[in-house]
Amino acid sequence: MQGSTLSTSIAPAGKILQISLWSVQTLMFAAFILFGFQKLFMPAEALATMWQTQWPVEYPRLLRFTGFIDVAGGIGILLPALTRIQPRLTVFAALGCILLQICAIIFHATRGEFAALPLNFILLPLVAFILWGRGKRAPIALTRKPT
Repeated sequence: MQGSTLSTSIAPAGKILQISLWSVQTLMFAAFILFGFQKLFMPAEALATMWQTQWPVEYPRLLRFTGFIDVAGGIGILLPALTRIQPRLTVFAALGCILLQICAIIFHATRGEFAALPLNFILLPLVAFILWGRGKRAPIALTRKPT
């Protein structure tokens, strides 16, 4: 009887971790797609006004490039794991999003744009959680083709 209690107490922890990972992956997918589409399709002047900074106008190529990286990262964080087609790409996308956040923190801090940093400091641990979870703790298995 005691053994079954132990096994049921372990199973929910795995389920909670899986639910947490899928939830954070979905949230990061939505966030990075939204940010990416803004950077790719909104006028730089409108973004500069909305974000209260001039960097989008000063560096329009950087704006569009980071928009592309955001979209790629958002897609990579969710779709490979969801489809089970090359799910390891989710880990690489999470690593890329971590590097993007570190670069953004450095970029904004050196420009004195400290108001932009809280978002980066929120996104950074969330994508690190995905990297840890899908890389070490709860990786997604490949879809196997029938033989």
